[in-house]
Amino acid sequence: MPINTISVGAAVAPTIIETYISHYLNRRPLKQKPTAHISYHEGLELIRRFLHYSSLHAVEEIQAFTSQWVPVPVWVHVDQLVIPDAQLKLSANHIRSQLGPGGIKTVGGNTWWEWRREGNEELKAEWIEMRKDMEERKKSPNVKGRRVMLYVHGGAYYFGSVDEHRYQMQRHARKLKARVLAPRYRLAPQFPFPCGLMDCLAAYLYLLEQKHDPSTIILAGDSAGGGMVLTMLVVMRDQGIPLPAGAILLSPWVDLTHSFPSLAGDGKLDYIPPHGFVHKPSVSWPPPNADDLLAYEGNRPGSEKPKLDTATTREEKQKEKSAKKEEKQDRVRGFSLTNADKPDLGHLSNAPISDESDGAGTETWISQDGKYSIGPKSLLSLQLDGKLVEIKDQIQLYAPNHMITHPLVSPALQPSLGGLPPLLIQVGGGELLKDEQIYIAHKAAQPLAYLPPPSNHQTAEAIQEQAARYRPTNVQLQVWDDLCHVAPTLSFTRPAKHMYRGVAQFGAWALARAQKTSIDIMDDDSISVVSTDSGSTSSNSQLGAEDIKLNMPQSAQHVGFESVDTKKEQGAVVGRAGDPIPPFENHMIRQRVDRHGRIYPLPPPSELEALNLPSSDVGVPKKGPVNKWMKAQQQWNSKFAKQKLKIQKKRMKDMEKGYEGFDGETPPPTALAGRILKGMKKEKKAKKSWGMAMWSLWGSKHDEATIGREEKADQSQSLEADSSQPTTTDGLSDPTSEPPTRRNPNKHLAPAPPTRPRSRSRHSNVTDRGQITASMENLAHLAPPTPSLADATILAPERDGSNGAPTPSLVLPDGGERPQSPPTLIPTTDTLSTRPTRGGVAYPFTLRVGGEGGANASMLTLQSVNLASPGLEQGKELGVVEGEGTEQVVEKGGERPGVERFETADTGALGREKNDSAGQEIENVERPGVERFETAREDLGTLAAANGKA
Repeated sequence: MPINTISVGAAVAPTIIETYISHYLNRRPLKQKPTAHISYHEGLELIRRFLHYSSLHAVEEIQAFTSQWVPVPVWVHVDQLVIPDAQLKLSANHIRSQLGPGGIKTVGGNTWWEWRREGNEELKAEWIEMRKDMEERKKSPNVKGRRVMLYVHGGAYYFGSVDEHRYQMQRHARKLKARVLAPRYRLAPQFPFPCGLMDCLAAYLYLLEQKHDPSTIILAGDSAGGGMVLTMLVVMRDQGIPLPAGAILLSPWVDLTHSFPSLAGDGKLDYIPPHGFVHKPSVSWPPPNADDLLAYEGNRPGSEKPKLDTATTREEKQKEKSAKKEEKQDRVRGFSLTNADKPDLGHLSNAPISDESDGAGTETWISQDGKYSIGPKSLLSLQLDGKLVEIKDQIQLYAPNHMITHPLVSPALQPSLGGLPPLLIQVGGGELLKDEQIYIAHKAAQPLAYLPPPSNHQTAEAIQEQAARYRPTNVQLQVWDDLCHVAPTLSFTRPAKHMYRGVAQFGAWALARAQKTSIDIMDDDSISVVSTDSGSTSSNSQLGAEDIKLNMPQSAQHVGFESVDTKKEQGAVVGRAGDPIPPFENHMIRQRVDRHGRIYPLPPPSELEALNLPSSDVGVPKKGPVNKWMKAQQQWNSKFAKQKLKIQKKRMKDMEKGYEGFDGETPPPTALAGRILKGMKKEKKAKKSWGMAMWSLWGSKHDEATIGREEKADQSQSLEADSSQPTTTDGLSDPTSEPPTRRNPNKHLAPAPPTRPRSRSRHSNVTDRGQITASMENLAHLAPPTPSLADATILAPERDGSNGAPTPSLVLPDGGERPQSPPTLIPTTDTLSTRPTRGGVAYPFTLRVGGEGGANASMLTLQSVNLASPGLEQGKELGVVEGEGTEQVVEKGGERPGVERFETADTGALGREKNDSAGQEIENVERPGVERFETAREDLGTLAAANGKA
């Protein structure tokens, strides 16, 4: 049955039902894992089941299914475009220069990888942007925008599409308020390396050609897309192409040799098949193996045909029959096993394959220890457990076996990852690829400490020379506890929400750093609802610290709260996902993040297995992954033995007849360019897919709900502002009128959902040290006139101490003090804001005031604490202008009483401002207009009465 919505639905439905039942019957083992949340558990099992189901089908079928058309949400704006041929040719020239003469021969030719299939000669791409951001951008003089993300989707280089990944890209666009450019690059195995690299690099060159400054661009990619982005950066660095502001690598696949220890794991926390990707045989996959190619070379005109010995005796005939049977088994399995502890490889050299080689491998390269060799026609030989394993089938769909050690295919084997723009590398702690990702993060930050061994593509001398050429790269490494590969794929889960927030914060930091300006990003904590961090809470009286923190203003969240399930690590929390970027130490920010988004220090390198792997073992296939691959190959190929033998026989006949290909070039056996036949069918147009549409809808659900809440919050605030403003006879608001009386909070005895204010932009500013500080949100929490409930305490205001009044400080439940925010002046016309509550229940905080015998914090009112400041008139509103880590007060026009507002000035209107503390100029750059945050209004009459009682 082909892969379609019905067949996939029928295949995954039992898994969904089984997971739902088992989740609630066996919750205790899942308590401390991401699978404690049903949404994450279901998503993980669904993807795992889909990948298993797709392995029973041909490569072309999964490619067609994952590239089907998916509808675009109405709140997302998409533009289709075509990358011009000029950029494609320029990209091809850069890659040729990067490969060099020897590399071009190893690839198999100079031009075959530029060929595109008839009917699909153009490289297409999509601009993805939030519709409201697009409308706002077009009002600006710089219509192109100053925040552009070039996103390369993943899919093991052979499946996936922009349509399939659009729900993730639009999330990044919304959080960063950016435009996302997503190229529809060519996929393997029909278009192996370097076809996709050429397309993605051409997309970046297109941005430069369109006058997008490199400082306005960040690159991003997940899985294979992350590996592609890293390779793109290396090519740009070496070819002198202007580098972008930064790059974001989400679980990048950077070692196609599978040489790191984590690949030997069982993968119970991941959805990637531990044995790699296998599929039902088809014309595209698998290609003819090494024996087939050698036999074809021997039968070509002019070549010496092998001599055939004729068996005369019965014993010899029996041996010949057994040999043929064994050969057939090897052909089906794709590998052979020989009992040879010490194979005779001494005559071979450990130098790279020479430039005179045809690249396909007429020579053999052997490693220094003699346990690993790459022979003719990509034949891999390994010594495992006293046996010689000869892998004859192609392992990876992206490149032939002799190419998986190439540094442009496996960036972990690059001589140096230094000299690159700042990198964010997010790693799932439960994924099979985690070790190679941890390795490249440290390799980029310390280029000389993690050198690869010599391979068939580079000598030890060349590695040393290149490694010393580049400075270290700044890297933020985040290892997320127990999360799967590319956890943002499960965008509807709580861990994914924290990861998207971390991506947006790093993206804003990288862009702000490159542009030497400030960047606003979307901060939707207040209206964003996903599954709770610490499980569902049936009663408001049982709120935990995490629940309290998530409903507090952003400025009050970064105080190091820990929930009860982390008592052992209390005090170890150093931040939360989405916090401002801390300073780099030795060019690294090393973080371990739990599923709640809490950040802890990452263990030292000496405790990380990935960093203690001997250099000589990097890039050498290991026993665990190889054994799992052989087991899967034997199982799948035996299941489809007839199809495989039939297809390989047909491919050999086609090769003997000859292809319409490229003269003098030898494209890889999977390349469509190397097997062009007359009358070849054109590529079919993508169909609509209800299955992919449902997955995209599920992935977009969080964004859609958040946008809906934001619109409702805006409407309710607008209506409240209109109804609460008494007007005069001329229709203008009367600022002298008292606001309407607020209902007594004591009447709200029944729990009610907390009111969520509108989403806001978090404002970040670049300091001298190149780091971002979030200095906008200095909200003051002032005490209400009367307590909400009898057992509720009152949250006092934070004061600047300029009037001599004692400065209250927040006392956390463990006795520690919350760090004081920078002084914030509040107009005397403002009323008291309520302290954070949930369902009418105030959070259990206590306050103390400095000095013995000081007044209780709950007695402080506007009248008892003088906030007047010289030079400011009552009734005036104060704005906040960001400087170099400081805040300046800007006097604004009159404003109605009862509303507390904090505004960031529009530097586009102000021009160049002077920073009072540093005396430095702030550049005139684009920034969003005025941002407002309102607190609850208080009744002046009730306030006066409360003050009198005090």
